Amino acid sequence: MHLQAAKRILRYLKGTPSYGIFYKKGGAEYLFAFTDSDYAGDEEDSKSTSGYVFLLSSRAMSWMSKKQPIITLSTIEAEFVAPTVSSACQAVWMRRVLRNLNHAQEGSTVIMCNNSSTIKL
Repeated sequence: MHLQAAKRILRYLKGTPSYGIFYKKGGAEYLFAFTDSDYAGDEEDSKSTSGYVFLLSSRAMSWMSKKQPIITLSTIEAEFVAPTVSSACQAVWMRRVLRNLNHAQEGSTVIMCNNSSTIKL
């Protein structure tokens, strides 16, 4: 099944060589992120899946989707792990990289989450 998925991706890439992401110069360059997760999405081990995308001036700079390293006991816990464990570490790393590239970020990095209980927590 994984080999079929890999072949499908390669066929897609072969058929779309002119596609790409356009990054234009200028604009306010501030870093922010969107994060989300599911609860116990993997039926084999009951682990949740987390994902994030970091944007710099509304342009995707970094993204990730993978199973969480722990088994969460509730939806709120699964949603809380996504922004705190993986997204926060990535935000710190990206801010350091941007600072080294002379694009230091003023203020904090906003991480958006779509779960009101997690935001309150």
